[in-house]
Amino acid sequence: MTPVPSPAVMGSHPRHLLDFQDWTPERLNAMLDNADTMLQVLDRPVKKVPALQGLTVCNAFFENSTRTRTSFELAARRMSADVLTFAAGASSVSKGESLRDTMEVLTSYKVDAYIVRHHAAGAAHLVARYSGKPVINAGDGRRAHPTQALLDAYTVRQEYGSLDGKTVAIIGDIRHSRVARSNAELLPKLGARVVLCGPAPLLPAGLGALPGVTLTSDPRAAVRGAHAVMALRLQRERMSGGFLGGLQEYADTYQVNESLMQQAESGAVVLHPGPMNRDLEISGDTADGPRSRILKQVENGQAIRMSVLYHLLVGRN
Repeated sequence: MTPVPSPAVMGSHPRHLLDFQDWTPERLNAMLDNADTMLQVLDRPVKKVPALQGLTVCNAFFENSTRTRTSFELAARRMSADVLTFAAGASSVSKGESLRDTMEVLTSYKVDAYIVRHHAAGAAHLVARYSGKPVINAGDGRRAHPTQALLDAYTVRQEYGSLDGKTVAIIGDIRHSRVARSNAELLPKLGARVVLCGPAPLLPAGLGALPGVTLTSDPRAAVRGAHAVMALRLQRERMSGGFLGGLQEYADTYQVNESLMQQAESGAVVLHPGPMNRDLEISGDTADGPRSRILKQVENGQAIRMSVLYHLLVGRN
């Protein structure tokens, strides 16, 4: 396994990955570099290394997930960890048990790290406060989804070798997207410029105050000169009404399709964090076309999550 650089080079090592506030660009790039090694592991006939042997990782998912939960479980198993998978719907949470009490029960099982997804913003921070072990935020409400942002950044970096000076346009339901927030926090740290675009009611003004981030409701302006364009799903389950008109009206203006992509750089790639609503936020031919790196994002998700687990549990200096 590739060792991470020393603290003298990189500064203090954060104990958790809750967001990117305490993470330096050097630490973040080291994690992306280590993902290259993890991809090599995944290309072997035997896709397993003993890096986490003897450790137990808990997948604590209080909200439904397919890609994130599965890739974290595979990532831990690829590195020989034992995995405890916790599903809230089949637990005492359904009987009213609090998050704190649930985590104290899981802690009694001598878990070494927690991967937490929860519908409430700040839930992963609460777990970090009480567990005493490394915590990885796998999505908390609309607040943050750091490993998704890391795999997005890694996918773009694969195309260009670096994120420095690149522009990433993110189009869709920005207001309800933890993916958009985490990318807006991460990508400028790695040297990229982020343009967030959506209908005005779905475009929170506060994100425009982040360094390296601009807002617009004009999708053609957002995409112009972009090196990567990410479409976001309309999260209607988080909306209470009044955010937009009809779905067709939204698609007519904000759908990522071949016509819109003509405004981007000639080699620009298309991303989507999933799940997709085909022919709503993204056209089917664009999702399946030569620009698309959507399946590559899924593949990279496992390597990134292996790197995150390794970095927090083994690569600490």
